[in-house]
Amino acid sequence: MTLSWLRARLGKATAQLPYLWRALRLVWEAAPRPTALWTVLLLLQAPLPAITVWLTRLLIDRLTALAGAGPEWPVMRDTLALGLVVAGLFLLGELIRVAATWVRSAQSERVRDHIRDLIHERSLAVDLAYYDSADYYDQLHRARAEANYRPIALLESLGSVVRDGLSLVGLVAILAPFGLWLPGVLMLSALPGFAVALRNYRREHRWQQAITPDERRAWYYDWAMTSRAAAAELRLFGLGPRFRKLFRDLQAQLRTQRLQLLREQGLSGLAANAVGMVIGGAAMAWMIWRVLQGLATLGDLVLLYEAFRQGQAMLRVVLSSLGQLYQNSLFLSNLFAFLDLRPRVEEPAEPRPFRLAHSLAFDQVSFRYPDSTRDALQGLNLEIPTGQVAALVGANGSGKSTLIKLLCRLYDPDEGRILVDGHDLRSLSIETLRHQVAILFQEPVHYSDTAWDNIAYGDLTREADDASIRNAAERAGGHAFIEKLPQGYRSLLGRWFSGGAELSVGEWQRLALARAFYSDAAIIALDEPTSAMDSWTEADWLARLRTQLEGRTALIVTHRFTTAMYADVIHVMAEGRIVESGSHAELIARDGLYAQSWHQQMQGATEPPMAP
Repeated sequence: MTLSWLRARLGKATAQLPYLWRALRLVWEAAPRPTALWTVLLLLQAPLPAITVWLTRLLIDRLTALAGAGPEWPVMRDTLALGLVVAGLFLLGELIRVAATWVRSAQSERVRDHIRDLIHERSLAVDLAYYDSADYYDQLHRARAEANYRPIALLESLGSVVRDGLSLVGLVAILAPFGLWLPGVLMLSALPGFAVALRNYRREHRWQQAITPDERRAWYYDWAMTSRAAAAELRLFGLGPRFRKLFRDLQAQLRTQRLQLLREQGLSGLAANAVGMVIGGAAMAWMIWRVLQGLATLGDLVLLYEAFRQGQAMLRVVLSSLGQLYQNSLFLSNLFAFLDLRPRVEEPAEPRPFRLAHSLAFDQVSFRYPDSTRDALQGLNLEIPTGQVAALVGANGSGKSTLIKLLCRLYDPDEGRILVDGHDLRSLSIETLRHQVAILFQEPVHYSDTAWDNIAYGDLTREADDASIRNAAERAGGHAFIEKLPQGYRSLLGRWFSGGAELSVGEWQRLALARAFYSDAAIIALDEPTSAMDSWTEADWLARLRTQLEGRTALIVTHRFTTAMYADVIHVMAEGRIVESGSHAELIARDGLYAQSWHQQMQGATEPPMAP
C-alpha cells in the first residue's frame, strides 16, 4: 500500500514537470537579464549560512579562550578580526538580499506584463465560438487569476530550492563529523511537514477549480452594481438590494469554505511541526549531554545548535519550496491550458487573392451555434451579384445576423460553402477577407476614444485624414452632431474617462455607421442600420442610401420594410432559410409572408390607438 501510494504521488508530481519547464522558459523570455542576475545573487547567498555558522563556532571558542587567558592583545586581535569578518558576512548577506529583492521586483513586473500580453493575444486569436461557452470564461478567469504571480512564485520556489539546498549541503557537512546519523535525523524531522504540505496543495487546487463558477458569478454581481450599463435598471426596478444579498451570500459561502480549508491546513501543519520539534529537541539533548561529559566544547554546542536549527529551517524551506513548485505547476496548468487554445477558424495553407467580380453566394449553408440545440441556418442558398444591394428581412431568430457573422468568418459553416466568385471563403486569408468586409453590427461597440478615432478604427491600414473622416461621418448622417461636440471630431466620447462626452443611442449608431463607410471594403454589411435613428434622420439617410452604397456589394439586415424597399432585391428569411425573394412590388404582388408582414406593419402605423 505504501509503495503504491508513493508511486502514485510521484506520478502526479512528475506529470507537472512540463509546466515547470514551460514556466521557466516563459520567465526567461520575458526578463532574461534580471533572471540571470537574480540567479547569480542566489548562488552568492547559498554558501553564506554555512560559512557564518562555522565562523561563529570559531568565534565562540576564541571568546572562551580569551575569557580563560585574560586580555592578551594577540588573542584579542584575532578575536576582534574574526568578529569583524562575521559582521562583514552578515552585512554582505543583507546587501545581497536587498539587491535580489530589487531585481526580483523588476523581473516580476516584466513577467506580469508579458503574461498579460499573451492572454490578450490568445483572447484576440480565438474564435467567437469560444465566447459562446461558459467553460471558456472559466478558463479565462483561472488564467487571469494565476497570471499575475504564479510564474514568479514558481521561479522563487525553484530559486529557494537551489539556494537553500546548497546551503543545506554545507550545514550537513558541518553536522556529519558529530555523527553520520545527524543528517538523517535532520531529514526525518522535516518529512512530516513536507507530506502535509503536498496534501494541502492538492486540496487547495481542487477547491480553486471547483469555486471558479461561484467566483465569476460574484464578480458579475459586483460589476452589475458598480457599472454604468446596469445603473438605471437597478434603480428603477429596485434590484440593488437583491444583487447585494446575492453577492454577500456568495462571498460568505466562499469565505466559509476558505477559512475551513485554512483551519484544516493549519492544524495538520501544526501537528507535523510538533513532530519535527520533538526530533530536533532529542538531537540537542544528546549534544548537551556530550558537553556535560566533556566530549564537546561550548563552541561545538553552539555550532550544532545553529547548524541544526538553520538546517531544520532550510530543509523545511527546501521541502516547502518543492511542494510549492508542485502547487504552482498545478495552477499554471490553468494558464497554459488557456494559452494552448487554438482557433477553429483556420487560415488556408495557400490563401487565394480576394477578387469579387461576379457574385457572393451561400451554397447549402447550415450552421448551429455551439451548445445550441437549434439550427441557425438550414441549407440556405443565396446569391448576391457584385454591386447589388440586397436586404434580408424576417422574424427574430430567423438567421439574418448569423449570415453576416459567417460572411466575415467569425464562424465557419457546419455544412455547405460561402463562395466569392466561385471560390470557397475558406481559401482566402482571414485578414484579407475581413479587410474587404465592412460591418455595422446590431449592437456596435462604443469606443471610449475621440470621435475621430472612432471613425478611423474602420480601417487602420489607411493613412487617415480629416477630409476622409468627415466624408464618412457625412455619409452616415453624423457630421452635424459631431461638430457640436466640445472639441468637434477631437472630442473624447463616453464616460469611462474624465472629460468624455456621452452620445445618444442613435448618435453612437451613426458613428458606427461612419466607421463602416470609412472602410474601402468591397462588401458592406449593415445589421439594423436605422434601428436607433429617429424618423427624420432615417428618412434623410435612406434618401441618400443608394448613393452611399454605390460601387459596393451590400447586405442590409433590417426589420423595417421602409429600409428594405431601397434595396435591389429583398430576401425573406424564416427558420434559417430564404423563403421568398424579389423586389418590394413583386413580393407584395406574391401575397406571401412578406406581404402579410408588410400589411400588418402598415396597418399598425396608420390606425390610431384604441380609446381606453
